[in-house]
Amino acid sequence: MRFPSLRAPRIGLPRRAVSQILLTQLAIAAGVAVLATGLFLAPLGAQLDDQAMRRALAIAQSAAADPSLAADLLDSGPTADSPVQASAERIRRATGAEYVVVMDLDGIRRSHPAPDRIGRPVSTDPSDVLAGREVMEIDQGTLGRSARGKVPLVAADGEIVGAVSVGIAYDSVRARLLHAVPGLLAYAGGALAAGALAAYLLSRRIHRQTRDLAFSDIAGLLAEREAMLHSIREGVIALDGDGRVRLVNDEAARLLGLAPDAAGRSLDDLLGTGRTADVLTGRVTGRDLLAVQGRRVLVANRMPTEDGGAVATLRDRTELEHLRRELDSTQGLIDALRAQDHEHANRLHTLLGLLELGLHEEAVEFVAEVAGGHRSTAEQVTEKVRDPLLAALLVGKATVAAERGVPLRLADTTFLPDRLIDPGGLVTITGNLVDNALDAAAGSAAPLVEVELRCEGRTAILRVRDSGPGVPEARREEIFTEGWSTKQPQGHRERGLGLALVRRLAERQGGTVRAGGAADGGAEFSVVLPEALR
Repeated sequence: MRFPSLRAPRIGLPRRAVSQILLTQLAIAAGVAVLATGLFLAPLGAQLDDQAMRRALAIAQSAAADPSLAADLLDSGPTADSPVQASAERIRRATGAEYVVVMDLDGIRRSHPAPDRIGRPVSTDPSDVLAGREVMEIDQGTLGRSARGKVPLVAADGEIVGAVSVGIAYDSVRARLLHAVPGLLAYAGGALAAGALAAYLLSRRIHRQTRDLAFSDIAGLLAEREAMLHSIREGVIALDGDGRVRLVNDEAARLLGLAPDAAGRSLDDLLGTGRTADVLTGRVTGRDLLAVQGRRVLVANRMPTEDGGAVATLRDRTELEHLRRELDSTQGLIDALRAQDHEHANRLHTLLGLLELGLHEEAVEFVAEVAGGHRSTAEQVTEKVRDPLLAALLVGKATVAAERGVPLRLADTTFLPDRLIDPGGLVTITGNLVDNALDAAAGSAAPLVEVELRCEGRTAILRVRDSGPGVPEARREEIFTEGWSTKQPQGHRERGLGLALVRRLAERQGGTVRAGGAADGGAEFSVVLPEALR
């Protein structure tokens, strides 16, 4: 007794496809949220820095535009109670700047928020602004890191007499940035939650579609499916909801004669109109449906799928049908031999009686008459039908017809030379039509089957007439459809293939088959095979 092996629990990523997809989607959503937040914050810091520097520069420009500030700078000294210090402090308090520093041409402070630093040199190089250029920068000074704007201070005569430097504390810029972070994180969290919800819903759908399988299981199933489809001896063809070929294995391609590029094309385009396409597309429903494709007899079954498509299986019954027909022929010959044996026994008894009665001359005449009757039938057939296969078929059918009480005769116009290119095909066509005619004529009041075989140039013409009930005009095309039959099936044998095969064999040789009515009632089948003789 075998027990299933125990596997150690795996630590790491889950094996189920839905779990792996969910984790992957969550990781992607989180990564995108973090990346988007970072990409937003990076330019936001630069924008806040630029706004702070421009604000400082604007304050400096406004201060430098006051003509009294330049005049006070020239008229007063570097003291804490100078008018320059008073104006600078008034501007600083009004604008909320960290400092407003006015300097002279030597870089000496004339104003500062800390009065004890008035009269000392500025902490950064003032050469650019004193040279007449406006400066925006973020730099470290005596009051810490700040966003700065520096503007030259010009006197009434247009001479540069100093400069105005305004600073905005960098802590305020950082505070604005930090203040924006919670909002950004809230948006990012909302986006992450929405992404997680979408990922969960998608994973649930994938869970239903993959039936909770792992990726390795799905790959294994695909590999096994490919191996199975291309190794079985049954044809398998899968169709989508629009009737296009989704999958076809090697056997189905062989049976249906499909090209390698059949996938994605409509089955009606590949096979054309006919019963085979009707069965595979579901226009004809049922189990073990018969169809004829080319020279093959197929049994088809179709199973719809959940997505509106279908999977059809095909079995080749061509060889089985040939065997069945050979069995039918053998059974017919056995029946004919049984009838001949019975008839032969009766004739022997008759001959014995004539001999016992001493009627020797009558016995000789009786034997000559019996032998001559059989010889005349065979000679009549071989004289008009020179092909040995067809002649043998007609002699055998005549014996079977005699047993069934249906005379089988050749028309007066019958003559067919031994120049057939495909005698086997014409034998199959003739045998099927004669069998059907015998079945139809067997129940009539004056049973008769007449066969006409002749040629016109290289064209072979076959006509089989019977004295049966005939075929209604409205159904003379329908009778050539696979599966159509007026006979009851015997056991597991399928009916309705004979006339379909007759038409396919005739069309394969470029010929035609038509059903009509005989002049004296019954049915008449006409077969025309061009280029049938050498």
